[in-house]
Amino acid sequence: MTEIKARQIVLASRPKGEPKPTDFRLEAFSLPPCSPGGLLLRCLYLSLDPYMRGRMDDRKSYASPVAIGAVMSGETISEVLESGHPAYAVGDIVLARTGWTTHATSDGTGLRKVDPALAPITTALGVLGMPGFTAYAGLNLIGKPKPGQTVVVAAASGPVGSLVGQLARRAGARAVGIAGGADKCRYVLEKLKFDAAVDHRAPNFAEQLQDVCPDGIDVYFENVGGAVWQAVLPLLKPFARVPVCGLIAQYSSSPTDGPDLLPATMRAILTKSLTLRGFIYYEFAEEHYPAFLKTVSKGLSDRSIVYREDITDGLENAPAAFIGMLRGENFGKVLVRLVSEV
Repeated sequence: MTEIKARQIVLASRPKGEPKPTDFRLEAFSLPPCSPGGLLLRCLYLSLDPYMRGRMDDRKSYASPVAIGAVMSGETISEVLESGHPAYAVGDIVLARTGWTTHATSDGTGLRKVDPALAPITTALGVLGMPGFTAYAGLNLIGKPKPGQTVVVAAASGPVGSLVGQLARRAGARAVGIAGGADKCRYVLEKLKFDAAVDHRAPNFAEQLQDVCPDGIDVYFENVGGAVWQAVLPLLKPFARVPVCGLIAQYSSSPTDGPDLLPATMRAILTKSLTLRGFIYYEFAEEHYPAFLKTVSKGLSDRSIVYREDITDGLENAPAAFIGMLRGENFGKVLVRLVSEV
């Protein structure tokens, strides 16, 4: 095998609050040889996702934290450069959990082939990948919108929220998006065809949300938490459903920061018979992923479902793109292009 100049980004230190560039370190490394039956992968695109912030902290969660000095966790779209595995050929495109790296070896565990003919390969990290399935599963299996009901989703221009609203509309519900800034709200209305959009940065955000939800909220898809949740909570109708997908506004804060909303939330759960259900996408994947892939890929093919990507070039720029995403500076699904010729 020709020597490959591989690079990776490791966790240099645990963040105190918002991550800083110094919490990451770019390293060169030597690839170990492929094991018999193994694969050599060249990583083409890296997905950056909010959950990665939680992996940077040393605390109990649904997944183990990244160790200091270890490669940052994450999914990539990769190309098979060498294969001794009977299920994969050189040139195959795969979805792999390689972490933040330019190259990786694999024994084939956890890989999934990506069909370039189905849609652009980047969609396997976005609208046809984990974010898309998160939207599909949370809305359909927990939110269960009915025709005429009001569905509100935070981070509505992002990879999860944008699909939540589009699927809600397809179900006959009214879709209201919450986004940050006039450009994102315009995109939600004009491109995604939501029924209404509200800017959470507006000084009268809570009043604007109430104005566009005059009859209350039947389904609230939670991606953000914090001040957005404070505005949504009073508007939830009796028997409202709240799929809890993420809390991006709180990932870099202490549990004691801000007002204590637990008493008001618990009171509303009781008096309004609310359903709040936290979930991780893989809980539903085995049973429901094929139906999701069929539904959304058809929507992409006939252009009834649209998506947007925010692509940064170069592994060395991944930390800045990640920090920007946590601040809401991205516009669409955040990806890092790792090779110039893709």
